This record gives sequence, C-alpha cells and structure tokens, in this order.
Amino acid sequence: MSTSLKIWGTLLFTLLLMCFFILIGSDLDFNYIIPKRLLRLATILLGSICLAVSAVLFQTIVGNRILSPSIMGYESVYLLWQAVLLFMLGAHGLTILSVSGNFAISITIMLFYSWALHFWLLPRCKNNIFMLLLFGLVLTTVITTATQFIQLSISPGEFSIFQGLSYTSFNRSKPETLLYGAFIVAVCLWMGRKTLPILDVMSLGKEQSISLGVDHAKYISLYLALIAVLVAISTSLIGPTGFMGIFIANIAYVLAGSNKHRTVIPIAVTVSLIIFLVAQLFVEHVFNYKTSVSILINLVCGVYFLALIARTRGTT
Repeated sequence: MSTSLKIWGTLLFTLLLMCFFILIGSDLDFNYIIPKRLLRLATILLGSICLAVSAVLFQTIVGNRILSPSIMGYESVYLLWQAVLLFMLGAHGLTILSVSGNFAISITIMLFYSWALHFWLLPRCKNNIFMLLLFGLVLTTVITTATQFIQLSISPGEFSIFQGLSYTSFNRSKPETLLYGAFIVAVCLWMGRKTLPILDVMSLGKEQSISLGVDHAKYISLYLALIAVLVAISTSLIGPTGFMGIFIANIAYVLAGSNKHRTVIPIAVTVSLIIFLVAQLFVEHVFNYKTSVSILINLVCGVYFLALIARTRGTT
C-alpha cells in the first residue's frame, strides 16, 4: 500500500470516527447532547494538536524516538503548580486567580522549566540519550514526590479537585479556555510552520545541522519554548497523557514512510485524535464510565513504550 493511500485512508477513517462520536446515541438532540459533544470534540482536537506537535518536536531536537515531554517532567511541573495553588489559596484558588491568570502563570512556569532543561541538563547529557532519559525520570519522580507531599497538607475537597486535574479528561474544558488555547496554538503553529525545513535538517544531528548552516542553539531554544507552551495547554485542557506522545510519534513515522516533518506532524495529529476518540468511546459506551481515558491510554502506550525501549536497547 502506498504512503499517500495510507494517509488518505487514515484521514477518511478519522472523519467517520468524529461523526460517529458526535451522533452515537444522541437522538439528534441539538439542544444539549450534540453541543456538549462538539465542545468535547473541540477539546480533543486541540489537545491532539498540542500533544502530537510537542512530541514530534521534542524527539527531533533530542534525536531519539523513545523520549517525550512527559518523560522529562513537563506535565509533573504543571501538576506541582496546581497543587501549590490549591495549598496556598484553597479550593477557591482557581476561581480567584481566574482561568486566564492560571493559564498564563502555568505557561510561564513551564517556559522557565524548559529554559532550565536547555541550559543545564541538555548540555551535560549531550549525545548520551540514556543518561538524558535517566535524568528525566529522576526529575519526574522528584517533582511528583513534592506534589504528593503537598497533597497530604490539603483538605479532602481540595484533594478531589486535584485528582480531577491529574487524570486525562475531556469534560472540564470551558469555551473561554478553548478560545485562549486555540489562539496560542495558532500562534505557535504559525511560528513553527516556516521552520519545518530546519527541523528536517536538525533531525540529522547537531554536528550535521551546524555544518549545513543552521543556528542550532537558536532553534533549540525556540522549539523548547514552543514545546513548553503546547504541553502547558494540552495538560491544562485534558490533563497528563503519560507515554502517549511516544506512541503517536512513532506510529506517525511508520505511516508517513518519511522523516519530513511537513508530513509526519499532520499524521501524528490524526493518530492522536483517533486514539483519544476511541478511548472516549470505550469509556462512554463500553465501560459505562467505570474506567477513565487515562487508564486505557497508559495501558496501551505504556506497554508500547516498554517494548520500544527493549527493542532499542537490543539493537545498540
């Protein structure tokens, strides 16, 4: 099967799946059910774009297919901030700060974390990917432990709010949050669109890209900033996604049959959208809300991640 046929087949399947997601069991109720599902679908679409683009960008700049922003602690930093906010301001902290205020502070904190990774961690690890992975896992563990420590100091009501933020869900997004997120994502995509050929060159490696005239340090800083913003938006909209970034990026490369980011990124977005829609359909119509999207995604993508590490380790 040709690559173009795979791509068009995947797009057609995605469109049919989106229609099925909106209409199944709705009785064509345009007053409540379908508008709610359209909002949920918009959340899934925006989250898929953020997750897929950030995963592909991160794998390119670190030069490895078994890493993702979640492994490097980006999502853990967001959850730590939410725990600190609940600890300092209580259950009404999110209301006092407002959606836009929390959104802006979250992005700022994750940009600072991204800057720290760039100037402290990446230069020390250089081409040692397994050392980078080890540092990322340790950082994630430390940040998660700090978050758990704060959880012990908050009230049960505040803890339930935090638990809701720590699982993948498409039901907590608000129209204004989607509007802010869509605007910022559009800006990020516009900034990154013209640099896609640069990404293709950077995928060859640091030395090769520098020898071809690419300002490697400049673009690394740019892409890390874009990754931080996209992960912040994705996590604030749908929650942590664990190993899903690794899964969708690798599947996208297989379907694309190419390393050109102009092809890989749209396919990765499509794959992410399909996984989210299928998981949500299973939660709603198969398990009757007795499980969560996070459990299904982490089960499938976690097993894939372990298999990918074992296969990569076996070929080195």
